[in-house]
This record gives sequence, C-alpha cells and structure tokens, in this order.
Amino acid sequence: MQAPRAHFEDGSTLCRFCEHCAWHPMSGDRTAVYAGLFAGLAFGVFWIPIRALEEVGFVGPWAMVIFAGLPTLACLPLAWRARRIYATSGLYALSGGILGGIAFALYATAFLYTDVVRVIVLFYAMPAWGFLLAWLVLKDPITPARMVTLALCFSGLYVVFGRQSGLPVPENLGDWCALLSGMIWAASALLILIHRRVGYVVHSINFLGVAAIACLAVSLMATSQGTLAAPTWDQAKAALIWLIPVSIVLTMPACFAAVFAPTRLNPGVAGLLFTAEVVVGAITAAIWADEVLGAREIVGLMLIIAAGLAEPALTVFRSRTRA
Repeated sequence: MQAPRAHFEDGSTLCRFCEHCAWHPMSGDRTAVYAGLFAGLAFGVFWIPIRALEEVGFVGPWAMVIFAGLPTLACLPLAWRARRIYATSGLYALSGGILGGIAFALYATAFLYTDVVRVIVLFYAMPAWGFLLAWLVLKDPITPARMVTLALCFSGLYVVFGRQSGLPVPENLGDWCALLSGMIWAASALLILIHRRVGYVVHSINFLGVAAIACLAVSLMATSQGTLAAPTWDQAKAALIWLIPVSIVLTMPACFAAVFAPTRLNPGVAGLLFTAEVVVGAITAAIWADEVLGAREIVGLMLIIAAGLAEPALTVFRSRTRA
C-alpha cells in the first residue's frame, strides 16, 4: 500500500514528482537515516578520486567538470520526466538545488588547493551558518543547545586557523572555497526544506547540473587566459575507464542521499549522520595522503564533531530528564 502524501494549502502534494513515477515512493525515516549515513561516508573518501584526476592531468576545476558532468548526463532521463515541475516551479523554488550545486563545486575544488582536514573543518562549521540563517529567515530561536553548537564551531575554527593573526581567517584559495561552500550549503539546505514539494530528485538534478556548469565556466575562462591547462583526449580516455563507475556508484548516489536526508530528518540528526565524513576524511587523508594531523587539527576536528553532536545529545538529555 502506498504511503500517504502530505498536502499543502494549494492542494499540491509533498513531492509532485511522486505523482508521475512509481520508483520514488514516500519513504520512512529509516531510509533517510541510511541515506544520511551513506552520504557522510561517501563524501569522506570523495577527495581520493578528485586528486587522482588531478594526477592524470585534470588540473583544478577540470576535475570537477568530469566528476559532476558524468552524473548529470546520467540524470538527463530523470530531468525529462520532471519537465512539468521545471515548467511550473519558479526559480526561487528551484534555488535550493542550484545553490547546492555551487556549494558542491566549491567543496570539490577546495580539495585541490588545501589540505583535506582543513576543507572538512571549514565546511563542517556549516551548522553555525544554518542556525544563524534559520534565525534570520524563519525566526527560529537560538536555543541554549544551538548556542553550544555555535561556540563549538567557532572554537574549532579558531584552534585550526587562529595561528598568526589570532583570528580564524582562511589562509589560501582552498580554505576560502571550503568556507564559502559550507555557508552556501547551509542556505541551500534551508531552501530545500522550504520547497520540499519540488522533490529531492529535482533538487539533486539541479545540484549536479549546476556544479558541472559552474566548474566548466571557470575552467574555460582560466584556460582561455592561460592560467589553467586543459586536459588532452588521451588523458580523458585514461581517466574515464575508472571514473565512469566511480561517478555512477559513488558521486550520484551520494549527492541524491545528501539532498534526501535533510528533507525527512530533524536537522540535528541529519547533521549528526553527516559528521561521519569528518572521521572518514581525516583518517583516510592521514593514511593515503600523508597529511600529518597535528594537535591543532585533532582538537579542531573534535570540536567540530562535538558541534554536530551537541543539539541532538542535549535534546535527548532534556527529554530523559523531563521523563
């Protein structure tokens, strides 16, 4: 039996795409939990194929053009099936996935210009920006639990980046890309929650497509100015042998899962699941990228993880205390 759909005041369902495809039924929270966990684990190793592409000649944003472009091509049949949604939804309703694509492009590019751990620390300051946006846009109050989260996020940034100037300021292009990625992703997640009726499938297609287009534009501009070398056809053929299965098995499902989980779960729970990326990314970078984790990096990572755990942990504690 098909699960009931939530209806809005205009009579539309929670996801219009569900009305046209049987393979996208409404799912329970357990599926969303698995999706969030998978997204965190998958993006924890995402830096590996990105840097492997760089080694075979896809320098800078060209790597991301391929990594986002292949899943986008695979999603074209889905985009065609969702054409009615694109025709009836305004740009504002679609903007969640669009901003998500920009954030994804910045996130992937950051790995090419700075250390993996620094990218993760800067990106996962995201809960701070999310809470501040919710406070400004939705008038969602800053609760004591969220104050703890904000304090932990900014403490983690200070420990890792507040070295010479005393201020947690990013030090290179990759750092700035990671910081902006977290800020833009927070705005994207807020818009996706506001416009859930568009459906996570459409938001995910926009997510991948915009990331590919943004990186292609940057790559072409840099190549035309002589600051970036375009990969050759031989380099492309060598990479596509392994890149196609990686894109289909890892990138595309991870992007869909990252968009789907926050539409069904409490933001604190979703953030908790995504922190799996922090652990996996730090461990794999230390093992395979020879990135040394110093005391600052370890303490900063622990503070960022604690920030992701703060709200759900305090919520559970309060509910048990009241019981």
